[in-house]
Amino acid sequence: MPVLVKKILLWGSVAFLIYFMAFRPEGAAEMFKAIGAGLMAMAQGLGDFLTSLMT
Repeated sequence: MPVLVKKILLWGSVAFLIYFMAFRPEGAAEMFKAIGAGLMAMAQGLGDFLTSLMT
């Protein structure tokens, strides 16, 4: 993908996130909570996997 397209998509995403947080803070908070919970679940699964390899 050309560099210009990547920059436009990146800045568009940043602008959307700022808009979303400014006008829908409750929705943005719920979205970030869900993302955080998903990341924690993945980390827990990885930890469980590595623990089971060692035992």
